[in-house]
Amino acid sequence: MTEFKARNILVTGANRGIGRACAEVLAATGARIAAADIVLPSDTAAGLPPHAKTHITVACDVSDEGSVDAMFRQVDRKLGPLDAVVHCAGIIDERPLLETSVRDFDRVVAINLRGSFLIGREAIRRMQGRQGRVVLTSSDLGVSGRETFSSYVASKHGVMGLIRSWAEEFSPHILVNALCPGPIDTEMLGAANMTAEWRARELDIPLARFGRPVEIAQMAAFLIGPHGGFITGQGIGVNGGSVMA
Repeated sequence: MTEFKARNILVTGANRGIGRACAEVLAATGARIAAADIVLPSDTAAGLPPHAKTHITVACDVSDEGSVDAMFRQVDRKLGPLDAVVHCAGIIDERPLLETSVRDFDRVVAINLRGSFLIGREAIRRMQGRQGRVVLTSSDLGVSGRETFSSYVASKHGVMGLIRSWAEEFSPHILVNALCPGPIDTEMLGAANMTAEWRARELDIPLARFGRPVEIAQMAAFLIGPHGGFITGQGIGVNGGSVMA
């Protein structure tokens, strides 16, 4: 793939899991990557192809407006105008509603929904007057529901509201979509950390396996590439059939 050469792409949550896979897949196509995460150990940069010397890494707390502003200023200065953003930073939280405190709820919403708002807003601000692509990360639970996951589900449904509203507001120049992963084998939803009951439920889907982060990254590349030019306002399910819409 050569269509990403000389394109500047921001990837958040790039330290691990889906975000890191997105950074690696997009960097391999020739794009210049700004890899952002709340913590960036030295091996994050090592995961990017060495031939692309213009990659940068930057720390960012996506739930904090000041941190997001500082991150975008650094990207502006070191990388240049953004062509696309793939926002993968997020957390998951499983707990029964009656055991969920306001603090628990606010933390999930701050990272998953406010973070999506802040990253999307600042990216779109910089894409005004030219072509751009914004890809946020929702979930298969962003179009359905599940007991004991109400804070997470609410935050991911909120992401779907953002992309549909922004797709209307900024078309035709800026296309806005969401990835809706199903069960993906990452540290956040790692099989090693799951109960037998949780694992069995996640595997009870038509494809009967966990997805791989690279499979999500490849869909992100499609959405921000030339073949994704007639897609906006959509939640793209990469979920092994866990949700069929």
